[in-house]
Amino acid sequence: MATVETSYYEVLGIGRDADGATIKASYRKLAMDCHPDRNGGCTDAAERFKALNEAHDVLKDPQKRAAYDRFGKAAFQHGGGHGAGANPDMGGFSDIFENIFGDFMGGRQARGGGRTIHRGQDLRYDLEMTLQEAFAGKEAKIEVSVSAACEPCAGSGATPGTSAKTCGTCGGRGQVRAQQGFFVVERTCPTCHGAGQTIADPCKSCRGIGRVERDKSLDVTIPRGVDDGTRIRLAGEGEAGLRGGPAGDLYLFVHLKPHPIFKRDGTTLFAEVPLSFTTAALGGTLDVPCLDSETAAIRIPAGTQPGKQFRVRGKGMPALQGGGLGDLVVQVEVETPVKLTKRQRELLEQFHATEHGDAFPKSTGFFARLQGMIGGRE
Repeated sequence: MATVETSYYEVLGIGRDADGATIKASYRKLAMDCHPDRNGGCTDAAERFKALNEAHDVLKDPQKRAAYDRFGKAAFQHGGGHGAGANPDMGGFSDIFENIFGDFMGGRQARGGGRTIHRGQDLRYDLEMTLQEAFAGKEAKIEVSVSAACEPCAGSGATPGTSAKTCGTCGGRGQVRAQQGFFVVERTCPTCHGAGQTIADPCKSCRGIGRVERDKSLDVTIPRGVDDGTRIRLAGEGEAGLRGGPAGDLYLFVHLKPHPIFKRDGTTLFAEVPLSFTTAALGGTLDVPCLDSETAAIRIPAGTQPGKQFRVRGKGMPALQGGGLGDLVVQVEVETPVKLTKRQRELLEQFHATEHGDAFPKSTGFFARLQGMIGGRE
């Protein structure tokens, strides 16, 4: 089952490069807006307030933020920290140790009936998408190479028709103990390597390992509104565990290609659009294409200056897991004409001859201030 994690950056409405001051300011503003005391005990507001506190608690701490940027919310689960979803008891330390060093020893391990259960490794898949695909959502087919359970032996590692035997060294516990002075040291059984069982007749297909390498094809639904860096978890689609151990997960990381026109910040889209100097001076209408294949008509008032921004409601990106569409912000760049015809040049010269200060208030004010500065020196 695929699940999409709403990132802490999206919860706070900030970019991934936001500094501490930006994080603090955004949290204060949003927390004030959705505080339960100001919303009459509204359940949605309370949940939103809880999510804001969770995100702020992680991102304000440099160490927690670094762990989150690398592992996502999984960094704070199963005792992996004291952030959201963590269980800050003494048992968490061993989980942290196992999470850090287990990856270098063939996957995470857990105890089951005394023996060690080897969970399969988590896998990562980088998926590249266009902004249009992120807007509409996408059905993607991906190919991954994984260690899958061996079919002939059903992952047991033993030849079909036979079965594994309880290890005689550790009695099926997967661990052996040794007395060293006042201490009892427990270590992985050297005979069964923690499995608690030995195989006298290994499966010929997997040579007793219980899993084989193969390519796997998966159909994945990418929801609308995913952003660059969005992580999608496919539970149980990672590598198979050793000898019947649980499979790991597959994580899809979304990467958005740059768009030639639009830039994105959360659910807001930005676009710089050229505007003829005559339309800027006289006013008119500017038609801007949008990602939903429709056109937004923007009314341009007379005397529009370069850099003027116009906001079009509901023409931005969709929010993940519902919540409507963001806005499109259009910034006009007034374009000076080139390659004028003889008639156009004549008309412009006539206009130039009739220019007066009221038509160009910025220029008039600038040169007036400049003249005042020069006069002051004299």
